[in-house]
Amino acid sequence: MKNWLLILCCVLLSSCSSVSIEDYAREQPTLDLYEFFAVPVEAWGMFQNRSGEVIKRFHVDIRSHRQGEQLILDERFAYSDGSTERRVWTLTPDGEKRWTGTADDVVGEARGEVAGNALHWRYQLRLPVDGSTYVVSFDDWMFLMDRDTLINRASMSKLGVELGQVTLFFRRQPDAE
Repeated sequence: MKNWLLILCCVLLSSCSSVSIEDYAREQPTLDLYEFFAVPVEAWGMFQNRSGEVIKRFHVDIRSHRQGEQLILDERFAYSDGSTERRVWTLTPDGEKRWTGTADDVVGEARGEVAGNALHWRYQLRLPVDGSTYVVSFDDWMFLMDRDTLINRASMSKLGVELGQVTLFFRRQPDAE
């Protein structure tokens, strides 16, 4: 009986599939990274540990520009503990729906794919914590809600163990041009 229960659990687990970017291919409005970041953007977010406790809140000012086909995002973070950080992303199209991204604290390249109103990113980030630096993995989903609003939810993990979630709300600031 125990063997059948184990087999049943394995079958059920293997039948679970992850969400595919193509599941959002028909969703509107269509996300165009060049268009969304054509004006200044503000973002507000938080990091929650795996039990759901909010560990850190933050605000981000994002200014961007194009260099040929590349999209450069200059992000300036202000955290609830008073600390600040800057990350400059260089995003490069890699085919019709794919993007790669680099930044000083990203290990290698971020890889992303766009479909409909969604962008799915995966990357590793060097994260400073209490004087040490850890390499953590991000599984990052962004969803365009309307022309000016993008919602981002990212799962952060190390060695396959989830450490927590990052939630961000982006708002275009067209009047700030």
